[in-house]
Amino acid sequence: MKIIKKGIKVNYIKKLLLVLLVLTVLSFALYQRAANQGNASAQYNLGMMYEKGQGVIQNYVKAAKFYQKAADQGDAAAQNKLGFLYYSGQGVKQNYIKSAKLYQKASNQGNAVAQYNLGIMYEKGQGVTQNYVKAAKFYQKAADQGDAAAQANLGFMYEKGQGVIQNYVKAAKFYQKAANQGDTSAQNKLGFMYVKGQGVKQSNVKAKELFRKACDGGSEWGCKAYAILNKINTI
Repeated sequence: MKIIKKGIKVNYIKKLLLVLLVLTVLSFALYQRAANQGNASAQYNLGMMYEKGQGVIQNYVKAAKFYQKAADQGDAAAQNKLGFLYYSGQGVKQNYIKSAKLYQKASNQGNAVAQYNLGIMYEKGQGVTQNYVKAAKFYQKAADQGDAAAQANLGFMYEKGQGVIQNYVKAAKFYQKAANQGDTSAQNKLGFMYVKGQGVKQSNVKAKELFRKACDGGSEWGCKAYAILNKINTI
């Protein structure tokens, strides 16, 4: 009976995968038709399929082509995606200036990911003149929309006083927001703030809990810090 049940389960999975494949192929055909008619959303979705290799052979050049079509129509998500391809040099020649311009267009429409990406470029001085104030500004915009990576980066800027007045309390606040979303970098940084008592009341217990979460999330630093605090507590 166990063999029969296992066989039924395998057949079910095979059928499910076949159905998903058929649906993906049909989706591609529908998107292709709509894209040819100038539908920006369809052009964006085709770009996604080519970028991820979903239902088609992965092709960054074609992904960039369809993202460009949608971006030209003002699609913010496509502008952000195309900006990333220019940033990484996938399907197009790497060009930080074009990347920053596309991120700016998407950011102007409130795209949180583009705001975060533009913050990165201002922080590093890639495609734009390095400007910590502007970096913090764009991180803030994305953080206000709940972007965990932006919250973590903004926390770091408040901790170090880059682009903003140094403020450990605000740093801890933004680290906490990102940590609550599972951002391991924020969990580690907030953990160290609890160890040092910066912006929060000193607590090795809370620090250890944050390091444990970071460790569980795959952070090597989190695992090391957790192990060190465990040793200290057992001495």
